[in-house]
Amino acid sequence: MIAAAPTLFPLPLDSYGDGAVAQVGAVLLGRIQAEPFNLVATVIFLFAIIHTFLTAKFRHWAHMVESAHAARLKLSPQTAADSYDDGVPDEVSFQGQILHFLGEVEAVFGVWALVLMVAITWFKGWPTIVDYIGRRVDFTEPMFVVVIMALASTRPVLVLAEQGLRMVASLGRGSTAAWWLAILIVAPVLGSFITEPAAMTIAALLLARQFYELKPTPRFCYATLGLLFVNVSVGGTSTHFAAPPVLMVAAPWNWDLAFMFAHFGWRALAGIVVATLLYAVVFRKEFAALDAGRTAREDADRREGLAGKRESVPVLITAMHLSFMALTVFVAHYPALFIGAFLFFLAFAQATAHHQSKLDLRPPLLVGFFLAGLVVHGGLQGWWIEPVLTRLGETALFLGATALTALNDNAAITYLATLVPGFTAGLKYAVVAGAVTGGGLTVIANAPNPAGQAILQRFFPEGISPLGLFLGALMPTVIMGLAFMVL
Repeated sequence: MIAAAPTLFPLPLDSYGDGAVAQVGAVLLGRIQAEPFNLVATVIFLFAIIHTFLTAKFRHWAHMVESAHAARLKLSPQTAADSYDDGVPDEVSFQGQILHFLGEVEAVFGVWALVLMVAITWFKGWPTIVDYIGRRVDFTEPMFVVVIMALASTRPVLVLAEQGLRMVASLGRGSTAAWWLAILIVAPVLGSFITEPAAMTIAALLLARQFYELKPTPRFCYATLGLLFVNVSVGGTSTHFAAPPVLMVAAPWNWDLAFMFAHFGWRALAGIVVATLLYAVVFRKEFAALDAGRTAREDADRREGLAGKRESVPVLITAMHLSFMALTVFVAHYPALFIGAFLFFLAFAQATAHHQSKLDLRPPLLVGFFLAGLVVHGGLQGWWIEPVLTRLGETALFLGATALTALNDNAAITYLATLVPGFTAGLKYAVVAGAVTGGGLTVIANAPNPAGQAILQRFFPEGISPLGLFLGALMPTVIMGLAFMVL
């Protein structure tokens, strides 16, 4: 029996033949009429975005269900048995666990990707979904982020990064403010060389230790998180290989290292410094309280005999870790190579376990699941993003790309821009500048953001609020926008 051929899906953007239509609304309506599933895919994507705003509510429901379940377990055996079909109450509430899962931000887009896959199968048939997932969706970026995040979170890499940043922080006598400034300025800029996901992982882990563990106010927590996301989003633009949105356009538009630093790198550095210093001034009074907490912690360590002790790792072990990271970056476009290298790394880490911390793969895998779900959805959003991009002038395109980035991965925005014929140099600059500028407004705006959220979410008892993140990132976003469009 011959298998049915898959339907052409999604339709190529140039197949709509609406290039001469000036009104965006008319273009979108025509594309929905030509392919009704466009609307279905975007509505499902919209539900996924709405779900990200409701994750805290799902976690609240989970706690309510589990509290009620725990109360039932305290009833008399006969009463409790009557509440269950099998006569034996479960120690764990299945309903509560499901609600907890739906309350994980990293799970949202994966869950709705399953809904999307069912819809594609229903409307287009099984061969189409197999062709779309198996051939047309590129999962290289999610796999790369999992590997580089796992490597960057190892003890040798973190010890080296902390030692380097300690030297910078010592210029400010190692105060909380000095550590905060060093991490938020230096680590994002390193993203241009070690890739943005690695920079995000290192910065978030060090912020957890040197800042968040001191229990800053919620307002300061969100401001720091938003600033971190924005700084990392623009910090990788000094080179043409480290930031995903730049990587999408570097080859098609012939942007090399010199071009990136001349047009983006120095502007990004200026914006990072200004935004970070401005936040330092705004929260200067809170640093004093945090320093008091740091002093108390150091006094406790001194009493327990822990003061002055430094984690140390043999130079050879650290060099091997850095080599694995460098190899992963070098072969970032070839999953078979960097995953194979990662398997060798796991064997090396096991052989040198006495110099390693426990390798926690849960956060990288959750982030990979998040990004995999996002690219499944993102591959079907070009039908409405492309006409918006192509019908705007330079300033409007910059603002439009910044706004669109908040609703989709910024790499998808710049990729779609490469498909537009006749883009001028000014339009190319505007779309990339806008995409990286808006990369901190939401957790879905930039690929490394879920990594930072996964590491730091334990410091937000009610979960990270999308609104809180947006407000925290708003002022740095405006500053970055001015840096790219005015300087």
